[in-house]
Amino acid sequence: QYTPRSVNRKISTVKAFFRFLMKNEVVENNPAINIPVPKIRKRLPNFVEENNLHHLLDDGFFTDDFSGIRDKLIITLLYGTGIRLAELLQLKERDFDTSGYLIKVLGKRQKERIIPYPRSINQLLQQYIEIRNREIGNCHEALLVTVKGEPVYEKLIYRVVNKYLEKVTSLEKKSPHVLRHSYATHLLNRGADLNAVKELLGHSNLSATQIYTHTTFEKLHNIYKQ
Repeated sequence: QYTPRSVNRKISTVKAFFRFLMKNEVVENNPAINIPVPKIRKRLPNFVEENNLHHLLDDGFFTDDFSGIRDKLIITLLYGTGIRLAELLQLKERDFDTSGYLIKVLGKRQKERIIPYPRSINQLLQQYIEIRNREIGNCHEALLVTVKGEPVYEKLIYRVVNKYLEKVTSLEKKSPHVLRHSYATHLLNRGADLNAVKELLGHSNLSATQIYTHTTFEKLHNIYKQ
């Protein structure tokens, strides 16, 4: 009754164990080496439709106070740059090149990358910094802070994303990563180069990015059928 992924993991463990026994000359061969493994079906990434996200960001869902402007910046940065949650939490004011519309992020394995961002973010960023400095004070290096002036944390970001995506999508999963999936999918739907999207997302190899092509081909297939 195990899933193919669990079966694969268990067989892999047995094979690794026998490799260890061979290396230490306990056994002469690896009896597990030819055990067939089931195929793992790739799960398609969940994403929010482009017009739904535009509706959320453009049609007055956010309040004009500190929390509303900060929450809108959180959603806009996640969707507008495709950055990971961990990368968002590390953002500082100095990471933005507002004249070149570029943002510097520190990704997995401390790899730095530069991402272009939509020009509309500049105005929102400035608005947020002004209200933050006026009402909360600039007492931390972190760009995004709570109403108490402390750096934002994972659970808060999850709550913000879930709260606002609830208004525009019926997707069961409403996490920050869904906005990253949406970013990549919408870029490819609009004809972006797969290698360029790979670099923007900070993937180390192309296979990680190729999951999004399944979504775009599925969309093309549906359009063709219509």
